[in-house]
Amino acid sequence: MSPALNGHTEIHKWCRNFPGTRDQVREARQFVSAYLGDRPEIDAAQLIVSELASNAIRHTRSGLPGGHFGVTLHAGSTLLIVAVLDEGSHFVPRLCEAADEDLGGRGLHLVETLTVRWGVYGDAAGRTVWALLPLTSSAPVP
Repeated sequence: MSPALNGHTEIHKWCRNFPGTRDQVREARQFVSAYLGDRPEIDAAQLIVSELASNAIRHTRSGLPGGHFGVTLHAGSTLLIVAVLDEGSHFVPRLCEAADEDLGGRGLHLVETLTVRWGVYGDAAGRTVWALLPLTSSAPVP
């Protein structure tokens, strides 16, 4: 089923759960790609979901055996909401300063750069990290 919207004021929601394994980050990117089609924001949206899903697997119970994470996409005429739901941990997602030699610690900076706003809600029992990505008005909404 196509995620196409019937009108410019309608908000469309698409959700999917994924096993909490590293190979599923690729599947989450493909899920975003299927939703957005050929819209110009596809690369940014795929990068955002990749970073948020990777963090869910790396830093929460979602990455433990039997864990899972969810991806929810909401699109309107000017904004895409990308949300990744995890199984929680005592780690709270936050921006950090990575040293030049650090292999990680830059993902949320990328998310912040690409989006209008991002945030977190939830607690150690489960969290959602969300990001708001502007959509160009020249392309039709999915």
